[in-house]
Amino acid sequence: MAMELHPSAHADTFPRDHLPPAEQWPELLFELPELHYPAGLNCAVELLDRTLEQFRADRPALRTLSGEVWSYGELRDHTDQIAYVLTQDLGVVAGNRVLLRGLTTPWLVACWLAVLKAGAVAVTVLAQQRASELAAICDIAQVGHALCDVRTVDDLVKAEVPGLRITSFGGDAPDDLVRQAAIKPTRFEAVRTSSDDVALIAFTSGTTGRPKGCMHFHRDVLAIADTFSQHVLKPEPDDVFTGSPPLGFTFGLGGLVVFPMRVGASALLLEQAGPRQLLPALAEHRVSVLFTAPTAYRLMLDEVTSPSAYDLSALRRCVSAGENLPESTWRDWFERTGVRIINGIGATELLHIFISAADEEIRPGTTGRPVPGWQARVVDAAGNEVADGVPGLLAVRGPVGCRYLSDERQQVYVRDGWNLTGDTYVRDADGCFRYVARADDMIISAGYNIAGPEVEDALLRHPDVLEAAVVGREDAVRGQVVAAYVVVREGVPRSEETAALLRDFVKAELVPYKCPREIEFLDALPRTPTGKLQRFRLRRPGARQAAATDGPRSPAAPGNVQ
Repeated sequence: MAMELHPSAHADTFPRDHLPPAEQWPELLFELPELHYPAGLNCAVELLDRTLEQFRADRPALRTLSGEVWSYGELRDHTDQIAYVLTQDLGVVAGNRVLLRGLTTPWLVACWLAVLKAGAVAVTVLAQQRASELAAICDIAQVGHALCDVRTVDDLVKAEVPGLRITSFGGDAPDDLVRQAAIKPTRFEAVRTSSDDVALIAFTSGTTGRPKGCMHFHRDVLAIADTFSQHVLKPEPDDVFTGSPPLGFTFGLGGLVVFPMRVGASALLLEQAGPRQLLPALAEHRVSVLFTAPTAYRLMLDEVTSPSAYDLSALRRCVSAGENLPESTWRDWFERTGVRIINGIGATELLHIFISAADEEIRPGTTGRPVPGWQARVVDAAGNEVADGVPGLLAVRGPVGCRYLSDERQQVYVRDGWNLTGDTYVRDADGCFRYVARADDMIISAGYNIAGPEVEDALLRHPDVLEAAVVGREDAVRGQVVAAYVVVREGVPRSEETAALLRDFVKAELVPYKCPREIEFLDALPRTPTGKLQRFRLRRPGARQAAATDGPRSPAAPGNVQ
């Protein structure tokens, strides 16, 4: 049941007016004392000003590969100056939606904080998104203003959004945001937003269909830090965070901004963050907390051939999310680095990770247990809880819940007060949750239910396989057959002989009916700009040609790993 909302500070009432009806909200949980936030709350003030009050103003906040360091004091100065530009020069009022687009830089972080201090709503998008995608997002969220890195402004201009006022930063133009901000005062009185005023609208990266805008409150931003980060990640003030996910992806927003700032730590921001950029950055900048995807960990293993290959001695926390983490990748990473990867499952709809485990609680091959402050269960199609060991739909609830922006799919995601993530899971007898597949990725072949990720994990255990994706291919006799798309190491022949060897390997790992009947070799798997595997493209006729020519593919490319 939805709680009663506090009076809003928004002059532009669009965000609250377009929340789902109260009866369609999930049940929200605030059992932990740290989740009892005051009625008036601005999360940017809590993350920046309150942290600055606790630590010195010269404490490092943001770092870059070039050696540039912004202190918390400098970050506040730039943030408050941008907030003045927003409210005085651009006419932004509380509740307006402001699009943020750019590479992962300190200026993008300052823009995000300034938008929230101004009482506006941040809509952070990916630098890789194209004009048509940007136009759809602006239309759904009714965006009127945009702050955009000059290097990524072209597609935003091409989107031709009616009435959109674009202000660029990082260039030489007289009206550049940085130039305008430089002459403003360095102390801005933040708008006193309500704890349940909308702070951000995060759009799902999705693989098909119209994007869904997920509306999150000021209290939600703090709740992800006060649950997963505080109780599982357990960061320390002297930690240096980095990672591959961009700020337009909530995995990156939490791991590179919210979590470090909540404890007074710093973040190394990488404009290019593929696996080959991560390793030298980890070593040179003594990174202690890393956020990236399973594919990146696997690709980095090729470079970490010995303990002396890179100095990773400062690394103490590694977090993986976005896709299933194969047990083989976990064990190989631990063997090479001595660091246990913290696996987790999160969702844009719920802002960040809600099932995870760390340290001695980790069970390789499982995701973990509900994060403190969250509850989870496995249910059948009717919403009834199933017995341990039985696959079903993952249902979760906690202090953050799904609230789509004017979208009928709200009633699909939220049922009986629970958020249904679209994942098939099994809960083990000891309470650990084990990923099976996305609910729409189950393959039914000759009456057998086959989870594609299980077959992928088996293929990935073969030393010649770099990446693997498994989908169901329509078949007149069996209904579906298991089809595998594989990226092999350089020098391995893409031949029927190699395919036969891989089939034999899988048959030795799994029951024979799960073995791929078809194996095709690709240069790279098709992925979204955030690095999610696009299995739907592999199900299409001519998938091999489509994967080779259409859209972002390589998880090693800068910014493509979530």
